[in-house]
Amino acid sequence: MTDTTTGFTLVRTLPATPEQIWSAWTNPDEAAQWFHPEGLSTPRDSVSMDVRVGGRYTYTMVNEADGAEYVTGGVYREVVPVERLVFTWGDPEGDPKDAPVITLTLTPVRDGTQLTLDLRGAPGAKGDHYNYDGWDSALDVLEGHLRAS
Repeated sequence: MTDTTTGFTLVRTLPATPEQIWSAWTNPDEAAQWFHPEGLSTPRDSVSMDVRVGGRYTYTMVNEADGAEYVTGGVYREVVPVERLVFTWGDPEGDPKDAPVITLTLTPVRDGTQLTLDLRGAPGAKGDHYNYDGWDSALDVLEGHLRAS
C-alpha cells in the first residue's frame, strides 16, 4: 500500500482554463510537449495515455545532455474530467499498489486555474534535484506550454 505520510504538494495559478490544463495532462500530443523537467524532452512516440479508471499511461523522458532515458508511467485511479485526476507514478511495470500516487486538482480562480499537485508515497523537498524539483520544473514547462498555446 502506498505510504500516504511521505510526499509534498505544489500549488500553481496558471494562465489557462481548467479545460486547457486538463487537455495538457490527458492529450498525448500536448503531454509530449511539457511532461518533463527543463533539460529533458519527451518524444511524442513514447507517450501513451488511456485516461480512464484502470487505464495506463507511459512516457519516456530523455536527458538532452547525455541521452539517458527515464521510462515512467502508472495507472489512473480516479478521473473526473476538468476537475481531478488521480494516478500512480513511477515504474510502469511496477506494482501500482505500492507506487507513489499523484492527485491533481484544478480549481477555477480569477487569474486562470489553480493547479494543486499532491504526491504521496515518495519523498520530496525543495532542493532535492529529483521528485520535488523535477515536478516543480515540469510545472514551469507546463506554464510555458500553456502561454504558447
